[in-house]
Amino acid sequence: MTRFFRRKAAAVSIAALALALAGGGIAAAKPTVVGNQPTARATAQQPAVTTASLNSARALLAKGEVGVASTSGWATAVNANGTKARGDGVVIKYGVGQYEVQFGGNATTGIYVATIGRPDSCCVPPGGEVSVAPRLLTPNGVFIQTRDSAGVAADLPFHLFVQR
Repeated sequence: MTRFFRRKAAAVSIAALALALAGGGIAAAKPTVVGNQPTARATAQQPAVTTASLNSARALLAKGEVGVASTSGWATAVNANGTKARGDGVVIKYGVGQYEVQFGGNATTGIYVATIGRPDSCCVPPGGEVSVAPRLLTPNGVFIQTRDSAGVAADLPFHLFVQR
C-alpha cells in the first residue's frame, strides 16, 4: 500500500510542477495586439512657449478680467482650425491638434473641462479625444490636445470651460 501512495505522490508532485511551470510561462508571456486596438500612447509633451504666446498672455493679464463670465469661470468654443468661434479668451494653434487658450486671469488653480464639440448648431461632432492641462510658463493659459478615435493627433473642434 505504501508503494501505491509513493507512486501517487510522485505523480501529483510532477503534475503540480508541470502546472506551475506552464502557469509561470503564461504569466511571463508578452501580450499580443488583438484586432485594431490602439497601443498605449506615449505621454505627449507641450510645444515650447513662444515669445508671441508670452506677449499675448502678458497683455491679457495686464488688461485684467472683464465680463460676467470671469466671476465663476471662462468658456470658449474653438473651431478645428484654431479660430475662436465664441466665448472668452484668445486661442493659439501650435500644430496638429495642439491649442492654447489664454484668459484674462490666473487659471492655474482652476478646473479644466473640455469636450469635442462643434461650435455651430449642426450635426454631431466627429468622434475623438481631448486632453487638457495647465499651459507651461503661462499662468492664464490652458493647453488642449485633440486626437481622433484611433489616438492620432487631429484638428478637432472643442468646447472648453475653466472653473475658477
